[in-house]
Amino acid sequence: MTRRGPCRNLAISVIQIITIICQVLTEEPRFSEPIPNVTVALGRDASLPCVVEHLGTYKVAWIHIDRQMILTIHRHVITRLARFSVSHDNAMTWLLHVSQVQQEDRGYYMCQVNTNPMISQVGYLQVVVPPNILDEDSTQSAVAVRENQNISLVCKADGFPTPKIMWRREDGQPISVDRRKKVTVYEGDTLSLQRISRTEMGAYLCIATNAVPPSVSKRIIVDVEFSPMIWVPNQLVGAPAGTDVTVDCHTEAHPRAISYWVYDNVMVLPTKKYAINTEENSYRAHMKLTVRNLQTGDFGNYRCISKNSLGETEGSIRLYEIPMPSTSPKATEMKSNANKESVRRVNVSRSVSRAEPGAGTERPSVVRAQLDRAPDRDVAHHVFQPPHPRHVSGSRRLHCWRQPFLAIIVLVHVDLLV
Repeated sequence: MTRRGPCRNLAISVIQIITIICQVLTEEPRFSEPIPNVTVALGRDASLPCVVEHLGTYKVAWIHIDRQMILTIHRHVITRLARFSVSHDNAMTWLLHVSQVQQEDRGYYMCQVNTNPMISQVGYLQVVVPPNILDEDSTQSAVAVRENQNISLVCKADGFPTPKIMWRREDGQPISVDRRKKVTVYEGDTLSLQRISRTEMGAYLCIATNAVPPSVSKRIIVDVEFSPMIWVPNQLVGAPAGTDVTVDCHTEAHPRAISYWVYDNVMVLPTKKYAINTEENSYRAHMKLTVRNLQTGDFGNYRCISKNSLGETEGSIRLYEIPMPSTSPKATEMKSNANKESVRRVNVSRSVSRAEPGAGTERPSVVRAQLDRAPDRDVAHHVFQPPHPRHVSGSRRLHCWRQPFLAIIVLVHVDLLV
């Protein structure tokens, strides 16, 4: 019994191993995982994996369904396109390689095993294309239009996915849409500018993007043409003889204007007498003329003239002579005037005392005392101090008013004499 036991166990183990080998040899191939969808940019390389278990003696083939083209069978390349190849990692994975992918390579790819019946699975190769602006279908790089006319800018682009077109101004200024609203960015392949003005002149950028780098752009320069205009800040300028003076004009024109100065019907040229400076910024210009050491013959009308192919205009500036500013009076003269004023008030007091011989001695002394106490106040205000009435007779009231009137007349007379 002891001898038969080990032999019997060994026989059972051998039978189990043979059974497993037979099962393995007779098991049908199957896919262990699906083919992933692969996205690749135009011109890059891509690979599609197909993982097959228990392949045995069966063969794996790759087929491009969209073009109905057999690419590879087992390790052999069938297609004549050299960009396709196949590799096997000596395990379960079969790789289809596509080099320098083109747009026509986009589509479904089938991995097929020649069992009976056939088994297969499908994966998708997505080829993305960065945007490209089509110059032949777009507005040229520079266009010109008259002011207050309409113009449309067109920008076409291709790519995959379909690119989105955006417009913006190079200087960052807003874009006027239908003259009713302003936007910083406008979307669409056509930008319409209605009744365009000179402020809308400049470079416009057409930007195409589809999330596939790089984005591309086109620069379109819009020139708005108009005849010259002149604005004169100061049409009358005064300056003393012997000094320097600068007159200026502001001009706007496009195409670029020819600007110059004219005096006495003669064009002014840069000399020791005249300095001419022009600062330009886009369609604007600032003209400056400096006249040095003004003399009698330099005063008169100066004209700034601007002209281009659409017209001309001019502005006029009158330069006139003004006297040199005088010096301020000295402080000592003001002091002497104050002394004269005090002497004048003393004389007034003496005149008042002499003008009332018939009156009592009390009133002149009162007037003099009032003047001494308040010399800065009006003399006539202190000539009469109405007494508290003790009598109500009309004759007494009349007598009290007669002397003040006399004193006022004397004061006015003395003041006129002085």
